[in-house]
Amino acid sequence: MATTPSDPSASPSPAPALDLHAVPMVALNYGVRRRLGLYLNPRAAAAADWTALAEALGCSFLEIRRLEGLPDPTATLLDEWSGRCPGGATVGKLLDVLRSLGRDDVLTDLAGSVEEDCKKYWQRKQEEANQPLQVPAVDSSVPKTSELMGITIRDDPYGSGTEIFDAFICYCQKDLQFVQEMIKELEQTEFKLKLCVFDRDVLPGTCVWSISGELIERRCRRMVVVVSDDYLESDECDFQTKFALSLSPGARHKRLIPVKYKSMKNEFPSILRFITICDYTNPCTKKWFWKRLAKSLMLP
Repeated sequence: MATTPSDPSASPSPAPALDLHAVPMVALNYGVRRRLGLYLNPRAAAAADWTALAEALGCSFLEIRRLEGLPDPTATLLDEWSGRCPGGATVGKLLDVLRSLGRDDVLTDLAGSVEEDCKKYWQRKQEEANQPLQVPAVDSSVPKTSELMGITIRDDPYGSGTEIFDAFICYCQKDLQFVQEMIKELEQTEFKLKLCVFDRDVLPGTCVWSISGELIERRCRRMVVVVSDDYLESDECDFQTKFALSLSPGARHKRLIPVKYKSMKNEFPSILRFITICDYTNPCTKKWFWKRLAKSLMLP
């Protein structure tokens, strides 16, 4: 039986539809996020705003209160959602939530831009997947890791999204047990804060000094300093403390919070004496310690 030759003028078959529920939030670029903020940041009685979105994404009352003082709560909300639910924070899920909140105006206006961002994201992923596993040139002099590959365990490895924290914890190794208690009291309770703990959150193989500066300056809103006799002997803690103080001279922005959790043989560091501290060693105020510390980290 003769076969009919294919018609070269026939239009190609349409590409399969993109599954937005498989596209992570890091695919959405700055333009789309900024326009989302323009729609959702203003508090409105007639339409669902960012607070309704926050509730739908599982934020608690205290988390929403913390976001209220930020200039762009929608942007921070989406960043933290991606960090908190890296597998479930997808573009499709976000659109489903906006649809359930009745924000069809947002969906209509952003549909084209969202689709374009998602297509670009998948195109980049496919191009990277098609790259050869080995290159013929010897390039051992070129750094194997770059900032675009991420510095924390939840960073997007392609540089499209970075992990943001409420506080960087400055501590020495001998105080790690108290840091673990801090994680339990501030992250796993109703406060639900997000702490940056170097041994837990930072990927190995990077320069300690440059990564510390990046995290303190750009990724963390506050820094908690766990002060002890061992802290005074740590060059790394000394650098982190002085770097944080240089970003906020005179502690004007309440960026740095000293914590004393056990008695000390040496004098309290002079560079921190002018800053009010959280004292875990005082039995009269110990019951208020975690609440005071959490509230200070929630300040805008």
